Amino acid sequence: MASKTLLLMSKIAIAMAIVVVVLGAYTRLVDAGLGCPDWPGCYGFLVVPQSAADIALATQRFPDAPVEQDKAWWEMVHRYFAAALGALLLALAFVAVRRRDEGIPVKLPVFLLALVILQGAFGAWTVTLKLWPQVVTAHLLGGFATLSLLWLLALRLGMGRGWHAPAEVKRIAAAGLVVLVVQIALGGWVSSNYAALACPDFPTCHGEWLPDMNLADGFNVMQSVGPNYLGGLMESDARVAIQVAHRIGALVVLLLVGWLGVRLLRLSSPLGWAVLGLLGLQLLLGVLNVVLVLPLGNATAHNAVGALLLLAMVTVNYRAALGSRLR
Repeated sequence: MASKTLLLMSKIAIAMAIVVVVLGAYTRLVDAGLGCPDWPGCYGFLVVPQSAADIALATQRFPDAPVEQDKAWWEMVHRYFAAALGALLLALAFVAVRRRDEGIPVKLPVFLLALVILQGAFGAWTVTLKLWPQVVTAHLLGGFATLSLLWLLALRLGMGRGWHAPAEVKRIAAAGLVVLVVQIALGGWVSSNYAALACPDFPTCHGEWLPDMNLADGFNVMQSVGPNYLGGLMESDARVAIQVAHRIGALVVLLLVGWLGVRLLRLSSPLGWAVLGLLGLQLLLGVLNVVLVLPLGNATAHNAVGALLLLAMVTVNYRAALGSRLR
């Protein structure tokens, strides 16, 4: 009974985590990451200031950050959902610990609670450090990790028992998961450094296969904290280096994860269709981001489908590992 309760809670948490990931992507894309210049409130309020008196007080408190209600609301809605997810993970960990004698996972729910607390800290640092790319990227990766581990918990509790992945793909699935995580990290670095449109054409970049790039500056993870990273501070050649690296990463993912999908289909696993379908859609959305000059809906979908592809890869890895243990 406890496992069923925990599974239901996990599924609800997964849905909420997807909402948080998508809202986080949308908030970044509409430049609302600093919609509220403080944390956890907004201009010192629990909600976005609405009345003329509240707006005047907010302006007095933060004279360098004029109130933009649309952006502030997106930031606060993201925080509300993240806080609700944190409360649910607290309840999930409580149930797991309380029913630990019934053979249900305990370490994973407790780790998830610790992770979401760390995510809250990264959310605060995102604001206080003014969108420092290292923190923004880490915050994105933490969100994807939370979602993935919730999915893994649901799998361990019995979700998708009929999903089959043969043990023969265990190694390639593990390699595919690694390169996909690296690619997601590169995508976060692209977004946090505003490098999505560093190359205005595709498949070339500024009409060249090997454009001028500054890899040292583009991947200088020791850069100092700047006054405000909204809009990015890197030079053009550094952003080109980030964008080109992301494109090369996409090619590696296409080859490796695509090979995995084909192998799954040849071994009669329906998960192959999920992997190949999500992979193809993700690549299409990535190309359209460049060709259509980063339309908001398309760019948001690119983040969402990336999360779904990651969940598919987690499923394949879990089922293949389980199949290997049962051989």
